[in-house]
Amino acid sequence: MQLLNLLQQVQAGEVSPEDAQKMLKSLPYEDLGFAKLDHHRKVRSGFGEVIYCAGKSDEHLVSIYQTFAKEGTAVMGTRASKEQAQVVQAAVPQVIYDPVSRILRLGEHENQPVGKVAVCTAGTSDIAVAEEAAQTAEFLGANVERFYDVGVAGIHRLFARLPDIQSVNCIVAAAGMEGALAGVLAGLVDKPVIALPTSVGYGANFHGLSALLTMLNSCAEGIAVVNIDNGFGAGYLASMINHQAAPKTDDRPSSCHKNTDKL
Repeated sequence: MQLLNLLQQVQAGEVSPEDAQKMLKSLPYEDLGFAKLDHHRKVRSGFGEVIYCAGKSDEHLVSIYQTFAKEGTAVMGTRASKEQAQVVQAAVPQVIYDPVSRILRLGEHENQPVGKVAVCTAGTSDIAVAEEAAQTAEFLGANVERFYDVGVAGIHRLFARLPDIQSVNCIVAAAGMEGALAGVLAGLVDKPVIALPTSVGYGANFHGLSALLTMLNSCAEGIAVVNIDNGFGAGYLASMINHQAAPKTDDRPSSCHKNTDKL
């Protein structure tokens, strides 16, 4: 944790109180003019700031990643285009881009991941949204097991993997079309299910609305529903639940310094 490291450096005489005072001024947030980077968020909520890349100019996005890189802070961006990733990587080479989830990542989880989260999809077309959820949970320190293409059109495929799914702390169920997978899973497990509606489907699917309404109206208990295609929100919530269920350790991502040799 950045604040704890600073206090330890002051205690050890490596940083003067005057220099520490200057550094503390940027801890709540750093004002770049067009963005206020929340360096204090991890202290408050346990996880650092996440960047929503879509709609940001190349100049702004590069400046944001350069600032986090300078601070040695691990950060994740969502909904980044391939073009945005190329521009950012040219300025900050250690940034990693995944074209499926569209996640643009600087640094990685620095401790051993804990617990286990299952990410399930009804079909292969749901994988892009599911990967946003899975990689978000992994970035935030969870072990993730993927169970793809286990929808109700061939429910025997789900039953074949059910013992593995039942062993996790939390389940993300991504489905488009009518969105039945989440309700089916919730009726078969004793773990929380995060229903993730996707915009996959034909006309009357209404870009994911039919799946969303099915999930919101599920008869099965223990379901929380996130917004359409919100893989990040599902992965974040799954990670929070997983950390509550896993043994208590200081295992949340804080710095990209220790793993720069892997980037």
